[in-house]
Amino acid sequence: MRIIQAYYIKEFLKILGIIALGLALIFSILDLIDKIDEFMAGNPSIINFSLYIFFNLPKYLYYLLPMALLICSLFVFSQASRNKELIALKAIGGRLKKLFYPFVFLGMLFSFFGFFIGEVVVPDFSERARELKNSLKKKQEEFKFKEGTLWMRAKEGALVNIELYLPEKKIAKKISLFTIKHSMLKKRIEAEEAEWVDGNGSQNTWILKNVNVYDIEKGTVKSLAEMRYPYLESPEFFGERIKKPEEMGIFELYRYTEKLKTMGIKDSKLKVDMNSKVSYPFTNLFMLLLGISLSVSGRVGVSLFAAGLGLFISFLYWLGYTLMLSMGYAGIFPPLLAAWIMPVIFGIIAIYLFKRIPE
Repeated sequence: MRIIQAYYIKEFLKILGIIALGLALIFSILDLIDKIDEFMAGNPSIINFSLYIFFNLPKYLYYLLPMALLICSLFVFSQASRNKELIALKAIGGRLKKLFYPFVFLGMLFSFFGFFIGEVVVPDFSERARELKNSLKKKQEEFKFKEGTLWMRAKEGALVNIELYLPEKKIAKKISLFTIKHSMLKKRIEAEEAEWVDGNGSQNTWILKNVNVYDIEKGTVKSLAEMRYPYLESPEFFGERIKKPEEMGIFELYRYTEKLKTMGIKDSKLKVDMNSKVSYPFTNLFMLLLGISLSVSGRVGVSLFAAGLGLFISFLYWLGYTLMLSMGYAGIFPPLLAAWIMPVIFGIIAIYLFKRIPE
């Protein structure tokens, strides 16, 4: 039995590598093609393009791995079923569930692998891809973002610290601006909040609220209810550079939500995203079990149909999963339920079908 298990594991991993890496590579290339017009200003080389594709691979591998596991398991074991290999195994006294037990363990490993990619690799590589993209677009402004906090340079040269930036609302909380000349601090501006106001053309600007202006040279302090500050970049600028939730790890998202909480802001979307970071990797195990269970039923058929079935099931899962997340974003479902309902449903179905594998 161990020899047979080793054979199927070897075949499975070989085909999985082709499918998973192939799909991730295709999507990375499509991402590059979508942005290639923006890159041309930097006269990019083949090495630049290759690096951008490489940095995006973990992100797409993370999202496409469950589908790859499903298609691969359907392909390998539907072939074995069609070639009567499983019947031959049962004829010599072998048990199918015993054959598949290593794949259950393999599915758990892939779940942990998916968690590791999403928590460690994707945030790091996404940051590298963003830096490379900005360098190719000739946008190398000083800009640092971590857990909602921003450090950057204003257009007139002031050093800016924004304690918390809310991209959906176009609002910044607790802003500090430092004007430095000849290595000396000349002026400091502190504001409780800044709000982006849309106007006509040059009328677009940031409005600072509850402002204190400290003039170090003159030794004066001025308090203002509001103050126009046109030297900060537009929200579109921030949107291109700040991390998206899918590019953060679980712990970074948690610290970000805690920071929002201390400022009296409730963001259900971030809570849903944080829970989905935990629930999504388990999809790898469930999709693998589901693919095995459907394959040995003898109803999957030829390999081409198996691949099509895998794509169809993956589409149904993604449709339901994104719908549930949207319900969570809208506050209709609690964040925990929105992130876990589809993995749990598919998990129950997969375990039920796996238990019914005929011996």
